[in-house]
Amino acid sequence: MKFDAALPPIDLKDVPALAKAAQEIGFASLWTSETQHDPFLPCTLIAEHTSRLEFGTAIAVSFARSPATIAYTAWDLAAQSGGRFILGLGTQVKAHIERRFGMQWPESVTGKLREQILAIRAFWDSWQNGTKLNFRGEYYKLTLMSPFFTPSPLLPSPNIGRGVGGEGLIPIYIAGVNTGLAKLAGELCEGFHAHPFNSPRYLREVMLPAMEEGLQKSGRKREDISVSVTAFTATSPEEENFARAQLSFYASTPSYRAVMDFHGWGATAEKLSAHAAKGEWTEMPMLITDEMLNEFCLVTDESNLASALKERYNGIADRLTLYIPFVPGERDEFWKKLNQAFV
Repeated sequence: MKFDAALPPIDLKDVPALAKAAQEIGFASLWTSETQHDPFLPCTLIAEHTSRLEFGTAIAVSFARSPATIAYTAWDLAAQSGGRFILGLGTQVKAHIERRFGMQWPESVTGKLREQILAIRAFWDSWQNGTKLNFRGEYYKLTLMSPFFTPSPLLPSPNIGRGVGGEGLIPIYIAGVNTGLAKLAGELCEGFHAHPFNSPRYLREVMLPAMEEGLQKSGRKREDISVSVTAFTATSPEEENFARAQLSFYASTPSYRAVMDFHGWGATAEKLSAHAAKGEWTEMPMLITDEMLNEFCLVTDESNLASALKERYNGIADRLTLYIPFVPGERDEFWKKLNQAFV
């Protein structure tokens, strides 16, 4: 199990120092996210200021971008880093796609994301192997690629060629809460980012079987895909309060209702959604009971955290990231000990 770190929402000028510290402490990968900042811009700095650290997006919002723009950006980052970049994509939810990004929500989420992945790989195949670009689907028709717009092939390196489609392709992870995207990941992708709003039981009994369906459809095996889990943990009362607040926010999202329903807490999810609609954020954490907290968050003491994480996610996660962001200079010994435990 690889142990990764999450980049906190910081200014670009602060990324180089954090990336260097993450590599020095021993993290396997550093993930960026699309919250307050663009997820790709920090990646150029991570690539420049590290030599061994993998890095990637967890996630970039796919439906806010065209396959071409994603393909070019990922290609440049892979070239810059010698293949250390991992492209992580997520769909977001309808309200954000329509009202924050001003884009159209598709009739079929999995259908459009499938096309995006195949279209991105069509670009990469064209650039790496000289294949004529000719992708035709329900959402995209891509047939124009002249030499003036064709980047150079990726140079051979130990990290290049990890993709499903063959030499030169960049690993693609997709994220999801529900089974449709887990199946798609199993069918097409190198990795699956489990949404932070999860429980080990939900992952084991719902998501992994769905992913296995996709693997069987494409004739692949479990070892052909990497499951990346972001875990809520709490080793202090302050961290417990933080986890309750974040969990109440996620549980209020209608698109994530399946997780609460699975555990029999659908009525609580409805109450949380009603509070969120009114902007009553302070009332929401109080609805997260101790039982819910322990289902979605590992509550333990710091000395037992590493062993408890391994036990909790054994057989589920290939990569593990704590929901707590890594900040250099804060709890460095804590992070070093965790990394040493996962070596």
